[in-house]
Amino acid sequence: MNFRRLSAIVVKELRQMRRDRITLAMIVGIPVMQLILFGYAINLNLRGLSAGVADQANTAASRAVVMDMVATGVVKPTFSATSPQELMERLRRGEISVGIAIPPDFERRRYDGREAVQVLVDGSDTVVQSAAVQLAQMPLDNAPTANTRPLRTGATSLGAGQIGVVSFYNPERRSAVNIVPGLIGVILTMTMVLFTGVAIVRERERGNMELLIATPVSRSELMIGKVLPYAAIGLIQTTVVLALGVWLFQVPVRGGVLDVYLAAVLLILANLTLGLLISTKAQSQFQAMQMTFFVFLPSILLSGFMFPFAGMPKAVQWLAEVLPLTHFLRLIRGIMLRGAGLWELWPDVLALLAFTTVMMTLAILRFRKRLD
Repeated sequence: MNFRRLSAIVVKELRQMRRDRITLAMIVGIPVMQLILFGYAINLNLRGLSAGVADQANTAASRAVVMDMVATGVVKPTFSATSPQELMERLRRGEISVGIAIPPDFERRRYDGREAVQVLVDGSDTVVQSAAVQLAQMPLDNAPTANTRPLRTGATSLGAGQIGVVSFYNPERRSAVNIVPGLIGVILTMTMVLFTGVAIVRERERGNMELLIATPVSRSELMIGKVLPYAAIGLIQTTVVLALGVWLFQVPVRGGVLDVYLAAVLLILANLTLGLLISTKAQSQFQAMQMTFFVFLPSILLSGFMFPFAGMPKAVQWLAEVLPLTHFLRLIRGIMLRGAGLWELWPDVLALLAFTTVMMTLAILRFRKRLD
């Protein structure tokens, strides 16, 4: 072992690493990113869940109940409904996560010791469901009365009354029901960005760029031509995950299958165009894979797939709104688990279309049909 030659190799690698900005960014950036995300952005204690209130009693006591629930910080009222049916419709469209329904005979129910308040919850997210159960177990009014009766499991005393929790879309709280639809988005994000991320770089490394330069193919034609084959692959992946999810885990598909595929197409195109933009920046396939990792890590952590979106600080939520996976998770869970139509979830559809347009435009503007 010649330590002089060994030290020369070590110095050479360090200098090469210093010139490689992507690798240098990963050395420092990944630990910093994970520390910030897990320490600041990830929070399993949900606060500020969007809630609708249908107070049909409209008495001083019923309003006090709502105020006590809001005071916990778990829910944040966003609108007032006239009936529980309206709350259920808002839940189905994903506009709220929790509904508080107080019937017209609230005072009589409270006096008789019957269920006086219902908390309606979107059970497609098991974390939100758990937060709602905790909300229903809070001691609102423990004043003893002669009519107090034993409470059933999952209810809590409201004077002589009760708060009941009604969970929709996943009453059994099976984690597969929540995870499998999200896995479609995670797999498409990981593969689609990577496939097109190395597309242009691979042409350059294999020497095919000279042939493309000599052809009359325009930049737009080349970019779109790179995307379309992988879009078909993405639909195949969607079919595989969807079929296995229904077969092995009995995951329901309550909405239209066509809407599921249209939502998948929106995510596929968004990820493919993002990959193309990465491909125009990377100098090698290895660099393209490194840059893809920087996209994938925030996507899986901030989109709501692993950790509850409502538990994140507002600044992090704004950042997560830029990620295509965030909007796809709302679409796919709304369609598959709540039976919503794609047109009812139009804000997330528009967000994915806008993202695709911006990424494709930037990729076309950055790409040049030359070797340097």
